[in-house]
Amino acid sequence: MSRIDESLPFHPVRIAVLTVSDSRTPETDRSGDTLVERLSAAGHVLAGRGIVADDRGLIADRLRGWIADPGVDVILTTGGTGLTGRDVTVEAHRDVYEKEIEAFGTVFTIVSMQKIGTSAVQSRACGGVAGGTYLFALPGSPGACRDAWDDILAFQLDSRHRPCNFVEIMPRLDEHLRRK
Repeated sequence: MSRIDESLPFHPVRIAVLTVSDSRTPETDRSGDTLVERLSAAGHVLAGRGIVADDRGLIADRLRGWIADPGVDVILTTGGTGLTGRDVTVEAHRDVYEKEIEAFGTVFTIVSMQKIGTSAVQSRACGGVAGGTYLFALPGSPGACRDAWDDILAFQLDSRHRPCNFVEIMPRLDEHLRRK
């Protein structure tokens, strides 16, 4: 069972939020707002925010830019994880991953099943690592962003979470790049 060990220090991480949409604007980006509100309330730092069109190359370029930025530890994208022809966020993520976190999509599906039943099969949420940065592609609805944050990411991005968490292994994500 997951738990937070209050005797341990909390280490905030720097998180960038990217909304993938052909129609959303900063004023109408409710999913991005949901993620920013939650990560800020948890004590993390907003390292960047943007909106990019549903274009595989543009998405991958933005991801690569944030991966190369030492001020970004985690990238959360929202939108473009569905099944339509314009949904290319997952493909853009996989273009940049060094390693995929396969269980993230599975756990997200389990969480979603509890909220929306079999409609959860329509999401292709995914996670991975590149250049020492975590990346997570979340669906474009505020509810899905809430579910991903509240039931998965809030715990895995909390350094006090036991038995283990993403933060404690963060310094080792790019160890293969330092080997000679």
